[in-house]
Amino acid sequence: MSTSGPARPPKKDRREEAREHARLMRAEQVKRESRRRLFLRGGIGIGLLAVVAIVTLVIVNTVNAPTAPGPANMASDGILLGSDGTTVSAASTPALEADADPTATDQTALADTANIVMYVDYLCPICGDFENTNGEQITSWVTAGNATVEVHPISILDRLSSGTKYATRAANAAACVANYEPNKFLDFNTAMFAQQPAENSSGLSDAELASLVEAAGVTETEVASCITDQTYSGWVDASTQRALDGPIPNSDIKQVKGTPTILVNGASYTGSFTDAAAFEAFVTAQMTTAGE
Repeated sequence: MSTSGPARPPKKDRREEAREHARLMRAEQVKRESRRRLFLRGGIGIGLLAVVAIVTLVIVNTVNAPTAPGPANMASDGILLGSDGTTVSAASTPALEADADPTATDQTALADTANIVMYVDYLCPICGDFENTNGEQITSWVTAGNATVEVHPISILDRLSSGTKYATRAANAAACVANYEPNKFLDFNTAMFAQQPAENSSGLSDAELASLVEAAGVTETEVASCITDQTYSGWVDASTQRALDGPIPNSDIKQVKGTPTILVNGASYTGSFTDAAAFEAFVTAQMTTAGE
């Protein structure tokens, strides 16, 4: 007995079937090409995202790059001024390398003097009050060799200078003087508070700062361009943050919480900033304690 499979389609139907098969093959090829192009476009997109990520990383790393080296004569983040009994001069120290930790002043060599440390913001009105009340007295003590003064210019009041960042620019000017003509720093400090702008003003311009520095007796020509270029603004930011974070060496406080912060032989002054007699009594008390 014989068996038979399904009947073959007629020749005409086979031709139609072949054409349909070819059409389906072409359609599938088009789909494959489309998927391939989409994949390639996706690959390019992924590549672009990778490039963007790399560029962003470079930008972020640039923004967070180490700050510029600090000024000379401020290795402690402040400038130390003393006298041999006739002439006020600054302690000479090398510039801090970028992101290097400051070196605290060795106060064991200053045992016979009142060691006054001041953290000031040149826009701070209370700092101005303290300087106007006690500046001449402190200068006389330092000149006579009875005291040293270490000034730390910091910047916490930029928000009160109408967008000009005066506090940072002023502290940068201080760093410029410390770097180029440190022995004139005390005169510069006095002049800065004598011409202190009001809070919520634009402060002094860079040109005005340069003129003020010159009037204070600073003759080094590099100081003007240092002010204009804001050479040490990165250091100002870093040293300010160090003061706010702490620790504060040689002191009874952990960090600076406001300006002015005044220390005498490591003890923080909490009395009136506008009472010269009160501050003198505090300094005398600290010297008496140190001598016991």
